[in-house]
Amino acid sequence: MLALEIIFWTSLGLIVWTHLGYPLATGLLARLRPHPVAKAQIEPSVVLIVAAHNEDTVILRRLENLLELDYPPEKLELVVASDGSTDRTNEIVQEIAAREPRVHLLDCERGGKTLAQNRAVRETKSELLAFTDANTEWQPDALRRLVENFADEDVAYVSGKLQLTASDGTNREGAYWRYELWLRSNESKLGSITAGNGAIYAVRRSDYLEDAAITGHDFALPFRLVQRGRRAVFEPAAVALEKESHDLEDEFERKVRMITRALRHVYTGSMLHRVPPIYALELFSHRLLRYETGVVHIVLLGTSVALIGQGLVFQIALGLQLAWLLFAAFGRLRIRVPGAGIAYYYLLVTVATLVGNYRYLRSGTPTMWEKAEGTR
Repeated sequence: MLALEIIFWTSLGLIVWTHLGYPLATGLLARLRPHPVAKAQIEPSVVLIVAAHNEDTVILRRLENLLELDYPPEKLELVVASDGSTDRTNEIVQEIAAREPRVHLLDCERGGKTLAQNRAVRETKSELLAFTDANTEWQPDALRRLVENFADEDVAYVSGKLQLTASDGTNREGAYWRYELWLRSNESKLGSITAGNGAIYAVRRSDYLEDAAITGHDFALPFRLVQRGRRAVFEPAAVALEKESHDLEDEFERKVRMITRALRHVYTGSMLHRVPPIYALELFSHRLLRYETGVVHIVLLGTSVALIGQGLVFQIALGLQLAWLLFAAFGRLRIRVPGAGIAYYYLLVTVATLVGNYRYLRSGTPTMWEKAEGTR
């Protein structure tokens, strides 16, 4: 029974640490030992790359939004890297390019988002590289706010702030995302963030890394740049808007895809190589534990059942877990009970980690990406 008790307390401790202890510790350390970025108003040349696959419903609006950015026109180039689009995406981009010299279409064979981005980088020559998604909207000053961080020579990568707009569905991603952004802000103040966001980010051309097609920039670029002694930071003033998935079930599939793509770095252990101790703790607490939350929860539930006859503590622990599952069931059934929607969201995200691990172990990491329903 001693071994089971050790496993119980370890699993409980890991869950409490990743969701409560680590955020509080990070917030405290960010106040005690901040590492500010030396920002300044600079205007280097920028190429803004939109990787797109069959985005004819949004690509016109996306380019119009980017053409309105508050940045010197002669220093900004817009490239749509069309990843084997079979709809009217290419035609729409060409129509805009015919009247706007800053816009260019790069027609790529279908190979996945990262390969399309890599080709766009190779075929352009700007000082900075900025990236966004086809269904995102940037605030007019978003690019300027990203760029001013590159006045600091230590900064290689800057992620902006994605704000999710309500979809009038059952998704509860917005509440979680506000918590996540607060956590990233604290990580940035400490030194570097553990992940970026594909909707709004930029990187120095000299620091860009051509990753394999099976990985994405969101997770891989920040830690790989830190491994090279560079900084990856968060800029909350660079704001992008995006519609959240309509329903929790749509968000579930998106989470599974994201987790499956990131797990390659988790299973190989590559993300923990040659990084400072505090950053290694951040990666372990914010990434590795989050991607394995489902496994830890199953272990906690199993040991709680096995130890139910060993004392009140284990009985309370099991009761709380069952109550949480009941609340999640209320959320699934749309029963109006306070907290039920959040409980169901957390359950789906937890299950998504299990499905993501299963898919990765069975089939590896997918090279293609699919659009989340309801986000266009």
